[in-house]
Amino acid sequence: MTVAELLAIAPLVFVIGLAIALVVVDMIRPHDDRLIGIVAVVGLVVGLEVVLLANGDGTGVFGGAYVRDRLTFFLDLVFLAIALLTILFAPDYLRPRGLPMAEFAATLLFAISGAMLIGGARDLLVLFLGLELLVLPGYMLAGYAKRDGLSTEGAIKYFLLGSFSSAIFLFGLAFTWGYTGSTRVADVAVALQGVTGPGLSAGLAIGLALLTSGVAFKIAAVPFHYWTPDAYQGSPTPVTGYLSVGPKVAAFALILRLFVEALAPLKADWVDAIVILAAITMTLGNLVALTQDNIKRMLAYSSIAHTGYMLVGLAAFAGAPAGSPAAQAGLEGLLFYAAAYTFMNLGAFAVVTALQGRTGVTSQIATFAGLGRRAPLAGVLMTLFLLSLTGIPPTAGFFAKAYVILAAVQAGGWVSVLAVVAVLNAAAAAFYYLRVVVWMYMREAPDDAQPLTDSWPMKAGLAAAALGTVLFGLVPGVIIPTAQAAAQALLP
Repeated sequence: MTVAELLAIAPLVFVIGLAIALVVVDMIRPHDDRLIGIVAVVGLVVGLEVVLLANGDGTGVFGGAYVRDRLTFFLDLVFLAIALLTILFAPDYLRPRGLPMAEFAATLLFAISGAMLIGGARDLLVLFLGLELLVLPGYMLAGYAKRDGLSTEGAIKYFLLGSFSSAIFLFGLAFTWGYTGSTRVADVAVALQGVTGPGLSAGLAIGLALLTSGVAFKIAAVPFHYWTPDAYQGSPTPVTGYLSVGPKVAAFALILRLFVEALAPLKADWVDAIVILAAITMTLGNLVALTQDNIKRMLAYSSIAHTGYMLVGLAAFAGAPAGSPAAQAGLEGLLFYAAAYTFMNLGAFAVVTALQGRTGVTSQIATFAGLGRRAPLAGVLMTLFLLSLTGIPPTAGFFAKAYVILAAVQAGGWVSVLAVVAVLNAAAAAFYYLRVVVWMYMREAPDDAQPLTDSWPMKAGLAAAALGTVLFGLVPGVIIPTAQAAAQALLP
């Protein structure tokens, strides 16, 4: 193996090695959560440096089954940021409940390694292996609070439905392989050239339907979203934050590798399904979120709605002519949305985690009463994250929505209708996001409300999430060139 190939797989190997190192450290110094946290945070910061060093020059490894291109580079940065923020938020929640930090951090990093494998996969089997490496630790994390009945219930639902969806996805891969005779992404795309409409065989059509259903579950698109509210509500809050971002971004990475690269010749056959999924996902997610009094269930349905917004970018790519600026704009908007959503959504869950640092505090919206006065900084940060999730300028969420909406308008046709639907849904979402702000500033705090006592990792994580939310909004140019290069790596 050449130096370039070793460098190409270095970030993935480093994260797996870091997960193993955490287990070894815990064996040597058991129950030392502070040391585990330091090792994990320092390791992830070094991991970010490794990603920057490896860059993304298109080097293929293992016969081209894994490639380090600009998309892999972009996604690795996002995945490591997700892991770093989650580990910074976690100790304040886990420690009071007696939940071990070492197992949490190691399991999380194994899941992140699966996401990174998906990001660089150029083979259908490697995509599936990465998907399983991503979701299996996710099931364990969802049930991490094993003495909590809600956590166990959510984990079981997540596991059962996740297993079914993985099987459905694998059947779709089998049909695709049977038709094309190859599992390599590039070979599949070549074999599908000129195959569309009436020329689509029954086997290939079934495969396409199975693949669409499988990935729709992974991104929690309607009507494959039923696992999301229970899994989010029952999971420990740091896990909920991770589940709302990590598996979603990884699943979109899978969609980019599979649908945008391998199945691009068939995009005229699957674009209508994506348009419908995007419209009903963002609409139903927002409508049900309006009725929620539990902040974690509200953010769960909000996460479903954001899936719909991200699908608008995919629909813009599929609905625009091949190689057109609109097609690239759709991919750029989707990638920018993934990065922006990482910071603003994890930031919102971090504030919820800070509120629940003391055992016995529920996740009802009423727990936010008077937060703006009893913890002014936390109130300001939560307001910032909620405004960004709403799409209020000049936050990252505004530009994220603007990019996918403008791409849909450029694509034209039925895809442009999604732009109108997205704007209407963003207006509806403002109601339930701003309702939390009302509770924080216009309701009296309960008499037994306790002050927030944040540790330095929580403060560092909140600062990083706020910085990303503000920076991507005020200066989107800091990430746009990277997203553009990642989008170009997907196009022929």
